Amino acid sequence: MASTQVERETCLRKLAQNKMRQGNYSEAIAIITCLLDRHPNNANDYNNRGFVYYQNGELDAALADYNKAIQINPDLAAAYNNRANYYAAKKQLIKAIADYDRAIDLNPLHVRALINRGITFRDLKMYDRALENFDFALRLGQLPGHAWAERGRTHHLRGDWNYAIADYRRALPFFPEGRQKQQIQAWIAEILSPFDF
Repeated sequence: MASTQVERETCLRKLAQNKMRQGNYSEAIAIITCLLDRHPNNANDYNNRGFVYYQNGELDAALADYNKAIQINPDLAAAYNNRANYYAAKKQLIKAIADYDRAIDLNPLHVRALINRGITFRDLKMYDRALENFDFALRLGQLPGHAWAERGRTHHLRGDWNYAIADYRRALPFFPEGRQKQQIQAWIAEILSPFDF
């Protein structure tokens, strides 16, 4: 009977994830809220619901859920990364760096936190620190397209256009047609446009 309950909850989590991917945030939130009604001390569910709130633009609700997840489980690296994304969106970059640091301390292989911290260092115009994060993420071998693209953007903003174009071109094969590929192509065009005759 207990395994049936666990299976049902696993199915509900997958359903919530699918609803979120489809952009049906209110249904995803409702499903996760039902799970939390049953298990109010599940840090992962608070973190996941916070992520859906964040995707839906409900930033204050997202922050409340990230804080609750961290209160329940202070070692949940994903919650620190997600809360850092909230702080970065609010331009509270020092708080964001602190939370990315904590996520990476808890999980040194947390590639998303490394890339996000690199972006935040770049926003602070700390380009060398940003590049260190992207280089380490590349060494870990996960999300290489994102790491190459963000490293390229850092070189671009710093004025190292040759490095930027090389990194952008390394990033392109990792992305199918879509928004990310178009963004990288736009950055390449931005560099090359003064040279069009």
